[in-house]
Amino acid sequence: MSSRATLVWLRQDLRVGDNPALRAALDRGASVIPVYVWSAEEEQPWSPGAASRWWLDRSLHALDEQLRRRESRLTIAVGSAEHALLEIARQTGADAVFWNRRYEPTIVERDKQLKTAVQAAGLEARSFNGALLFEPWEVRTGDDKPYRVFTPFWRRCLSRAEPDKPLPAPRELPAPERWPSTLEIDDLGLLPRIDWAEGLRHQWSPGEVGARRQLERFVGRALRSYDDDRNRPDLDGSSRLSPFLHFGELSPRQVWHAVRNLANRTRSRRLRQSAEAYLRQIGWREFAHHLLYHFPHTPEAPLREEFSAFPWRRDQRALRAWQRGRTGYPLVDAGMRELWTTGWMHNRVRMVVASFLVKDLLIDWQRGAAWFWDTLVDADLANNTLGWQWTAGCGADAALFFSVFNPVAQSHKFDPDAKYIARWLPELSRLPAKLRHEPWKATASQLCGAGLSLGSDYPRPVTDHGEARRRALDALESTKR
Repeated sequence: MSSRATLVWLRQDLRVGDNPALRAALDRGASVIPVYVWSAEEEQPWSPGAASRWWLDRSLHALDEQLRRRESRLTIAVGSAEHALLEIARQTGADAVFWNRRYEPTIVERDKQLKTAVQAAGLEARSFNGALLFEPWEVRTGDDKPYRVFTPFWRRCLSRAEPDKPLPAPRELPAPERWPSTLEIDDLGLLPRIDWAEGLRHQWSPGEVGARRQLERFVGRALRSYDDDRNRPDLDGSSRLSPFLHFGELSPRQVWHAVRNLANRTRSRRLRQSAEAYLRQIGWREFAHHLLYHFPHTPEAPLREEFSAFPWRRDQRALRAWQRGRTGYPLVDAGMRELWTTGWMHNRVRMVVASFLVKDLLIDWQRGAAWFWDTLVDADLANNTLGWQWTAGCGADAALFFSVFNPVAQSHKFDPDAKYIARWLPELSRLPAKLRHEPWKATASQLCGAGLSLGSDYPRPVTDHGEARRRALDALESTKR
């Protein structure tokens, strides 16, 4: 074994399977030192939120377990990534640092500076694509510009060669002659001081093993009816892979080939349609990162500049009601309570609650994006920015602002038996299903029979949707003028 060593700097690629940086380190023929550096200050203003930190703690423990099974272990450091990596290289005699790329604007600039510093210190520095099917700079329009509309973007992606097959996980990792000093994962203080994470623990199993099981569950069951069920929050019809993809416990290539392989083997037209529908969602994830890379200002400002003058309201009371799931609109409130309890929300409901905040309450999309950032376990800057700007009508390929979701109509359509509402709003569960969508229509005797007092047990609507829609359209017209 060579005395050389390669540092593999792990970030949002917390897996040993299909990890290009790890595989390249092994191919060097040197020992491998996996490293994680907690450098939250360098990620401001988008350092991980509370729910993300909980997931990260669990994921790091899971990764360390996988590494130890391969005669390796995870080295933990805190502070400047540049200082930490160069110090670990000094301690171990490592002559190379490898990592998989990230695409957030602050991180892109930091990584450029770090690469220069590592090379100036006489070390080899290499980065790889471990997070996307296609690099953002690889997919361009015929005019050599970045795409701003999804459908032609995805059509161009599909015209390219099939994504490479996933790399196998190594059975063993060669250990260095001497391990560097390390902190313990618990020293990072990622878990909340007051334990509010019971719902997250019940719902999720962070780590590569949990990711693999969730992928197998989805491909084996929910994928077959995905195209029919994906908009139904009352059904188990979505993949729930988003947090695993964000933290890199699962790669998009692993997902792509698992779904594509099943579709290629089946004679079921319905399954093939569902597979294409799901891969299109992976395409939206690609598109989100494409936009973030080419338009790095969008987490803080609208892509469509005319929305910079939009007359948003500053209504802290209404914002708080939305955050707490106390708006009086059951589908909105059910979604917000699901989010608070589990760190996740069904995608259809995300669109409804976002539309309600932006258009019914006229509160700036950035306030909603900030709340999602802190409470979602899959909080991803690219996806979060695309989703909120899409809803607000101020981003690429966005919904028109005057397309305002009616929260009651959406509730009837996508939660027809109000089972989702009953699950997350148990105070409404004794009402007849039709009235769970609109409890303010219940008679006094129906409310009494359900043991429900409106305004006390459950709030009355904070706004009238019809009036709110007119107010939103008036605000849009004022912006145009």
